[in-house]
Amino acid sequence: MRVDYSLYLITDRYLVGKKEFCTSVRRALEGGVTLLQVREKDASSRDFYTIVCKLKKVAAEFGVPLIVNDRVDVALAADADGVHIGQDDLPLEVVRQLIGPGKILGYSVSNPQEAQYGERMGADYLGAGPVYATGSKKDAVSPIGIKGLAAIKQSVSIPVVGIGGIGISNLNQVKATGVDGISVISAILSQEDSYKAARGLGELWRK
Repeated sequence: MRVDYSLYLITDRYLVGKKEFCTSVRRALEGGVTLLQVREKDASSRDFYTIVCKLKKVAAEFGVPLIVNDRVDVALAADADGVHIGQDDLPLEVVRQLIGPGKILGYSVSNPQEAQYGERMGADYLGAGPVYATGSKKDAVSPIGIKGLAAIKQSVSIPVVGIGGIGISNLNQVKATGVDGISVISAILSQEDSYKAARGLGELWRK
């Protein structure tokens, strides 16, 4: 499966405010989101599964792969396109065995050592960060900065996506590191119009 990592949206139901959640995600996909990850930390297993199934249908309309955060069981149950795990989740090699070779496997890293381990153990891509301070992830480590992001990108040959506090104002610095894309939450979902926000980020990335 060929994946475009350039504009990677991670969901958060609470960031859309009074707007309807699925509509906001759909608008973002219309605006050019290329990869979608469902990350709803406090949803029950049943609710999470329901959200994944619903958004998988929406993403499929746009030919965009859907990744499930952390929950390998939900990813398999919903036949999602892949799963993204962090440092405290099941070991990478175990997740790869569970999901098989055909699914996308993403791995969160914050330094070159973790990145090289991820590549060795079968990750398809790495989410590197947080690049800048972010309010979207309560347990985030200290920001790695542009230098840290560049070091991770240079240490591996698989795609790397920058995550954490990225938006219009700093996108160019992030792109200059050579990464394959940006991963955002609030830069799209917290905005008044998620279509416009996604479109603006996508156009700036392609410049």
